[in-house]
Amino acid sequence: MAEFRKILVANRGEIAIRVMRAATELGKRTVAVYAEEDKLSLHRFKADEAYRIGEGMGPVAAYLSIPEIIRVAKDCGADAIHPGYGLLSENPDFVEACERAGIAFIGPRAETMRALGDKASARRVAVEAGVPVIPATEVLGDDMDEIRRQAAEIGYPLMLKASWGGGGRGMRPILGPDELAEKVREGRREAEAAFGNGEGYLEKMIQRARHVEVQILGDQQGNIYHLYERDCTIQRRNQKVVERAPAPYLNDAQRAEICELGKRICAHVGYQCAGTVEFLMDMDSGRFYFIEVNPRVQVEHTVTEMVTGIDIVQAQIRITEGASLSEATGVARQEDVPLNGHALQCRVTTEDPLNNFIPDYGRITAYRSATGNGIRLDGGTAYSGAVITRYYDSLLVKVTAWAQTPDQAVARMKRALSEFRIRGVSTNIAFVENLLRHPKFLDNSATTKFIDTTPELFSFRKRRDRATKILTYVADITVNGHPETAGRPKPPAHARIPRPPVAREMPAPGTRDLLLARGPQAVADWMGKQKKLLLTDTTMRDGHQSLLATRMRSIDMIRIAPAYAANLPQLFSVECWGGATFDVAYRFLQECPWQRLRDLRKAMPNVMTQMLLRASNGVGYTNYPDNVVQSFVGQAARTGIDVFRVFDSLNWVENMRVAMDAVIEHNRVCEAAICYTGDILNPDRAKYDLKYYVGMGKELRKAGAHVLGLKDMAGLLKPAAARILIKALKEEVGLPIHFHTHDTSGIAAATVLAAADAGVDAVDAAMDAFSGGTSQPCLGSIVEALAHTERDTGLDIRAIREISNYWEAVRDQYAAFESGLEAPASEVYLHEMPGGQFTNLKAQARSLGLEERWHEVAQAYADANQMFGDIVKVTPSSKVVGDMALMMVAQGLSRAQVEDPNVDVAFPDSVVDMMKGNLGQPPGGWPAPIQKKVLKGDRPVTDRPGAHLPPVDLEETRARVSKELLGFSVDDEDLNGYLMYPKVFLDYMGRHRNYGPVRTLPTPTFFYGMQPGDEISVEIDPGKTLEIRLQAVGETDETGEVKVFFELNGQPRVVRVPNRAVKAKTAARPKATEGNPAHIGAPMPGVVASVVVSAGQKVNAGDMLLTIEAMKMETGIHADRPAVVKAVHVHAGAQIDAKDLLIEFEG
Repeated sequence: MAEFRKILVANRGEIAIRVMRAATELGKRTVAVYAEEDKLSLHRFKADEAYRIGEGMGPVAAYLSIPEIIRVAKDCGADAIHPGYGLLSENPDFVEACERAGIAFIGPRAETMRALGDKASARRVAVEAGVPVIPATEVLGDDMDEIRRQAAEIGYPLMLKASWGGGGRGMRPILGPDELAEKVREGRREAEAAFGNGEGYLEKMIQRARHVEVQILGDQQGNIYHLYERDCTIQRRNQKVVERAPAPYLNDAQRAEICELGKRICAHVGYQCAGTVEFLMDMDSGRFYFIEVNPRVQVEHTVTEMVTGIDIVQAQIRITEGASLSEATGVARQEDVPLNGHALQCRVTTEDPLNNFIPDYGRITAYRSATGNGIRLDGGTAYSGAVITRYYDSLLVKVTAWAQTPDQAVARMKRALSEFRIRGVSTNIAFVENLLRHPKFLDNSATTKFIDTTPELFSFRKRRDRATKILTYVADITVNGHPETAGRPKPPAHARIPRPPVAREMPAPGTRDLLLARGPQAVADWMGKQKKLLLTDTTMRDGHQSLLATRMRSIDMIRIAPAYAANLPQLFSVECWGGATFDVAYRFLQECPWQRLRDLRKAMPNVMTQMLLRASNGVGYTNYPDNVVQSFVGQAARTGIDVFRVFDSLNWVENMRVAMDAVIEHNRVCEAAICYTGDILNPDRAKYDLKYYVGMGKELRKAGAHVLGLKDMAGLLKPAAARILIKALKEEVGLPIHFHTHDTSGIAAATVLAAADAGVDAVDAAMDAFSGGTSQPCLGSIVEALAHTERDTGLDIRAIREISNYWEAVRDQYAAFESGLEAPASEVYLHEMPGGQFTNLKAQARSLGLEERWHEVAQAYADANQMFGDIVKVTPSSKVVGDMALMMVAQGLSRAQVEDPNVDVAFPDSVVDMMKGNLGQPPGGWPAPIQKKVLKGDRPVTDRPGAHLPPVDLEETRARVSKELLGFSVDDEDLNGYLMYPKVFLDYMGRHRNYGPVRTLPTPTFFYGMQPGDEISVEIDPGKTLEIRLQAVGETDETGEVKVFFELNGQPRVVRVPNRAVKAKTAARPKATEGNPAHIGAPMPGVVASVVVSAGQKVNAGDMLLTIEAMKMETGIHADRPAVVKAVHVHAGAQIDAKDLLIEFEG
């Protein structure tokens, strides 16, 4: 018996590695061959020697070149060739070429292949051997009329099968005569591309079938063993997806019958080496029908090896060396072949199940495989950094699970699949997991059409891949910078890491406990009885909105929230939501405001949370239908808001009623606010006098308010005026009063103390580090000022200072967004801008190049206010005045010019909208001359705008948004976010899809990226923390991309991002425009196999336009309507990417 010294493997990828491992264990040297396009494939490096083949040939043609493989085998001194599966493994010409070269072929003889490898001749052998076959034609000729006759004789439905090869290549179901010719041509081309031979035949299709196959080994002495059967019923496009051994639904008699049939047909031809006899099992009758013999090792041979303990590949080698079956397998007799337990194999591929299983290609950015008891992996080029090309099979790794029972094997497989982490390319893992959970799979009732007829298999969430998305964001910011911080001051080099103080004890009962136990009226009654001054901390909302243009991120709030609950439970409330923070979270911070609220609510269970609600404007800048406002308020209450400060930007009570009613309906504290403007002490500003404010307070009390808010959004209320106003409101309205002001002028603390003297019940203040300027007065100073007095707040000043120290460190991180107001400004009494508007208007002025002309903007703001009739200025009315002021300064317009009817002015859209009455009505109405000029003849609305807006169909909107987001499940929070800001919400969702939960990043990383050597920890879920280290940033390549090198949890990861400052030098193929019926785009990446139309040609619906080959599978592209071809953008052999423009139609 001659032993081989060196074996050449005439294949690639996974099977090549499998053969090499078997040969190495037998002490043989191994030789690999590879095409130029496959030079990085792992099989090349697993061999003792590797040689390139097929210079000048195509990527598949190289492996199909018999002369090339024989050349390498002779040159390197190989004495045997193993063909693997696919490619040349079933080509008898290759066997004969090996024989002529004096090289052993590890597989059946050429005459056996011709008898069995060709499916048509195999049928004849089966009939001779007395094995049942399915009715079928002979090999099809070229006469299409004769093919039609043969098809009609057998009867539809039919299956076209390639005579050579397997794996589903060249197979097509044909349901009727109208598709016969086209399917035959498609199948032939695919078979030719895959196997080098396009022959095929037609076979009757059994409607309810299982696919069962028998593993055969035969030696040169005439002995044949079967190694039992495998179930291969679960398949797609006739390509196996899941294989099991043994078939769990067969009884002993059926198992004996099918195995005997398999042995019988192989014995009839004196079969040698490994082969598989495939059968269809009619589920209705239980009968077996011969399909074909695969004269090679099968992809799924691993499951048989697991249950029999026999190494099939080693047995092939030993048999070809001349060993008997008992020597090759270690089993003396057929009866002694063991059958131990159950095995299951799944193929992990780079196919995308949600995109018609189109093969994906590209670089694997991360690869983590499974392991553990009972798991076997047979992989190809599957590792971090591997490049998956478009030329070859999409298989990454075969996973085989073994256990004592079928159910245990399935459970073990599910566990293994869940351990995989493959990033950079799409995979079918989630689809296979769905399949393994399906009842029809588990109860063995699935047929070969199971996948095609079970749409729920495709209902699964794509893997979130959060780590890769976060790395992509960090890489992008590192390379390109953050647009919000470009050209702005950076945090100081000495900036401390913010560290929240520890919670001293369990949170004591607070105001929220009172609200939940006794309701909002009890809270109001309790407020009125308090001697101490109650405090609301605004740092998490108006404090940062006024100082930092609303840019504070959730992570910095949530970290400190437990300290508030534990160390300051005596606070009246924490203002942490609503107003401008809502859309800025979506728009600039790439985080969900609802998530922020949920997290804060959980961290502060005892203190009331508070939001700012713009009445009929919700948290937006326009009026919404009543049911939208009601829905938003209800959702905010459910998610976690306790106190709703409701105001109208023009102090129009009529516009506040819908929102107030909604708050009261949800049993939350309704704090209806009067917006303060003007000066009640100034007789020249009599429009807003004491009588006006008292009258509005009474209206709000009648409307159901629990608490009366006094919202001094610009900080205009002076101490003396506060004493008068608070006293009058307390006496004449009778509701507890909650006072809010800003410290732009520098005297807000004096106003707060005056209000306290006058009997105000609660006031707003910001933590020391976030107080002063355009923010609220200093909370710690108010606490100290009232200590040991009748109005002592009862708050722990040490806890306040500890929390303020944290905020001080946080504030340093937001240096880019500081307003630049370095000292108090009496100018506020001129322009009367709200604190938040001041900061945001400054940012707008900066973006327009008007930062150096700020004082002109301030004067224009005052002029615009008077021009509009001296209105209440608070979002959104304050923004309208700001838009007008910026336009006046930018265009050099004075108030007189704007008001002059002879000077044409293009007013900002927001001004037109306000003058139409869409924000409501100010006291006394709009000045008629300016309203007339702005509206240019349009009629204004004078009653409540919301009364004219039809209700929104919420469920229809939900369904539409879900469809727009490709099936994303839109919950109530998402729906209400969309209703407020449709485009902003959708843009956020798009960024979230690309970058993941960036809200979890440390703030410096979010705004500035990382420097080489930096390390951060990112907790993406409780108990799931990513350890990220930036190693290096590469140079920009010719495509305009930069490689950024990370360590993720200790493993190397490389992310590519575009350098937006550099224009890519490579020309990109034009893309098909989505929704344009004249554009025919590529459904997948691949190579154009053929183009059958030309410019100017007329086509009809269903006509073939071209074919695409991807990973050895061919897909036809058809016209979907009658048209004239305007242009063909590709040619045969062209490489294409998904969505590339292929063909353009006229019109």
